[in-house]
Amino acid sequence: MTPKTRAEKSAATMWSEDRASMWLGMALEQIDEGSAVLSLVVAKHHCNGMGNCHGGIIFALADSAFAFACNSRNQKTVAQHNSITYIAPATVGDRLIATAQEVSLRGRSGIYDVSVQTEDGTTIAEFRGGSRTVPGRLFEE
Repeated sequence: MTPKTRAEKSAATMWSEDRASMWLGMALEQIDEGSAVLSLVVAKHHCNGMGNCHGGIIFALADSAFAFACNSRNQKTVAQHNSITYIAPATVGDRLIATAQEVSLRGRSGIYDVSVQTEDGTTIAEFRGGSRTVPGRLFEE
């Protein structure tokens, strides 16, 4: 099995059970070993009292992209810690694209950066996640 095929099968297995990401309206756009791209079109129900996309929704999108990237090797992996910096607001109708990329993987610990941008390239937020591999696989190989 190639790394790309493994990543695709890992993502399909995760996506089939990822009720939170689906419920929020996310779409899995791309997957490869150590990377993932998810998107979300901001709807009214994603917005806070100021009319901007709620920070928790942006965080959830980045966190989901992080999860798909760090589980792309068919090794169960969880978040150990993460942080986000909000740079610009997103509003209703914006299509947010979260691009996750592995920065480092040593033993059971990984670091991933996720950039959340609009389709026109405006950066909305930058997220950094630390992962920890735990026992188990997403599917049998």
